[in-house]
Amino acid sequence: MFSETREKTAASLVHDALANRPLGPYFATPCGILAPLLKQLQERPDYFTVSREDNAVGEASGAALGGMLPVVLMQNSGFGNSVNALASLIAPYRIPMLLIVSMRGVHPDPTPENKGMGDLTEPILDGLGISHRTLHEEKIEHQVAEAFATVEGGDVSALLVRPDLFGWSA
Repeated sequence: MFSETREKTAASLVHDALANRPLGPYFATPCGILAPLLKQLQERPDYFTVSREDNAVGEASGAALGGMLPVVLMQNSGFGNSVNALASLIAPYRIPMLLIVSMRGVHPDPTPENKGMGDLTEPILDGLGISHRTLHEEKIEHQVAEAFATVEGGDVSALLVRPDLFGWSA
């Protein structure tokens, strides 16, 4: 379920902050929390839906090696699926890309099956040396700018999206 007002406000702020920078292509796996943002991004000619998160990371690494600044959007459960690609390719070789990861298993998501990845996502990012920040509606432009600076500087960065940022509720 989504609150229309929050959906339009926060998702549009993130979309606009991304669109105002030379980022792309965008590789996304389906995600209910990110749905309002994905709905806006899917209008882009460089937006691709990918069925597996590790494949999205692989495709993004090819784009990065080709001189682009790709964005990968996924849920943190899928982030778990992509850890090997991140740990063995992206992190050690500092392949620049922006990860946008929705955070299931953290407040206000009460689902017990998501709690493990909710607890582990940030420690895994820390262990891989990947800078990350949790988006806050009043700081979106600044946080996207910081993440973009990291990616433009030749490194990987992650933006974490809490379940309620775009109006999702259980």
